Amino acid sequence: MVQIKPIHQEIFEKAKPCLRTRKNLIHTRIALRYALELLQSEQGDEDIVIPAVLLHDVGWKTIPEELHLTAFGPNPSNPKLTKVHEIEGAKMAEAILSKHQYPPKKIKEICQIIRGHDTRKRAISVNDHIVKDADKLWRYSRKGIAIDLGRFHVKPVPYLDYLEKVINQWFLTSTAREIAKKEIKKRRIEHFIRIIRK
Repeated sequence: MVQIKPIHQEIFEKAKPCLRTRKNLIHTRIALRYALELLQSEQGDEDIVIPAVLLHDVGWKTIPEELHLTAFGPNPSNPKLTKVHEIEGAKMAEAILSKHQYPPKKIKEICQIIRGHDTRKRAISVNDHIVKDADKLWRYSRKGIAIDLGRFHVKPVPYLDYLEKVINQWFLTSTAREIAKKEIKKRRIEHFIRIIRK
């Protein structure tokens, strides 16, 4: 786990029980790493971005696990559940942050970000740009791709081709686009190495 402020670590500890579903604990740790990298060049407020990243998916805990894959992925049959997890997640985030006496103005923006991190197409702030991009960058990580290949039952090369194709439409910051391109190159090399070692 990367180093974050003690208050953010406390928030993460409170969030952990709600993240033990849908591989969200792994996802959150990886998204956090990308968020910290994006913060270095995109000049967001880490006291908004970091809690928003740590709490953005806690709402999935309110949705039965057997319904998760109907809400997202290549062919979702019940995409409305994505909005449900955002709304419930914002409520849960507000409760966690309020218990830590987090500044009310920051809580408000964090909850606004969480309430639309997947479904809202336009970002409401620089901080939202960073959270949205960090959330999506997870799919380009080694672990993220491995998990998605398994749960979506897709082949590596077509999936990598798809991820590369959507970089410009998915990512809101130039930094995230550059990171995604570098990650895709790494995943292609790793896939090639696995093939020649067989």
